[in-house]
Amino acid sequence: MNSEFARTRTGGFPIGFRRMWFDWHKDLPGLVAWANENQIGVIDLGGDADQTAPVLLKNGLKPGSIDLKSWQGLISPDKKTRDQAVEQNISHIKTCAAFGPMNYFTVMLPEKPELKRAENFGYMVESYGKLAPVLEANQARIVIEGWPGPGALCCTPEGYGEFFKQCPSPAMGVNFDPSHLLRMGIDPIRFLREFVGRVYHVHGKDTELLNDGLYLYGNTQEPTFGKGHGYGSVHWRYTIPGHGAVNWLEVFRILADNGYKGAISVELEDENFNGSLEGEKAGILHGKNFLQGC
Repeated sequence: MNSEFARTRTGGFPIGFRRMWFDWHKDLPGLVAWANENQIGVIDLGGDADQTAPVLLKNGLKPGSIDLKSWQGLISPDKKTRDQAVEQNISHIKTCAAFGPMNYFTVMLPEKPELKRAENFGYMVESYGKLAPVLEANQARIVIEGWPGPGALCCTPEGYGEFFKQCPSPAMGVNFDPSHLLRMGIDPIRFLREFVGRVYHVHGKDTELLNDGLYLYGNTQEPTFGKGHGYGSVHWRYTIPGHGAVNWLEVFRILADNGYKGAISVELEDENFNGSLEGEKAGILHGKNFLQGC
């Protein structure tokens, strides 16, 4: 990777960003040009990496992660659906192996969150267990983000820990995103120390904890009259790195001490920046500049 691309001060980790649903992100050649102009060498891609990864590589950039396909299909109670999702992802992994070792981003969202969690957990272990040999053969890895969406199964230390026991392949790993841990009340530094050997990718996203909102509304029910925040709730909101409660310097120290080799990708979900072209560009660049100083 070009030595002029932005890196963290501690650990020297490449800094990138996740390609989002923004209108200006849909123009991939323009997005790549903007990244190069701003010394950003990593972009996380969606499930179309078979088409988009070559554009990055041709222009000297690298994918930090690429999305698996059919997340919910992999955790379906219907065996045929699960088998189809497994085969689709095996084909995806084999195709993208041509671009080098890859991190495959996923969230463990079941197709039917209303089912018992232990039942869905079993479907998850079965499907990802079938992917493991293909991942290992292609120097590829799963990176699980702990977004606590409907029925999500790997968000907490309990979920991650049990999954790695039941699916112990070294190809199974963590997309460390401290913003989700903070909003759930889980210490992200303790989590990182426990799972650092499985951390293969990192999202540069933070969470501001809003104590007045917590006092007024608690954290177990929706407010009757209170209004929540964009990319958040009444007592927390996602932010760019440096505008929340994460100790990023300590994060990078732990990663560096444990031989982390991946990137730090800004995932822009922040009501202070989202919603305009100028704001979204500024949000990514402010996040990048802060991470460079850590």
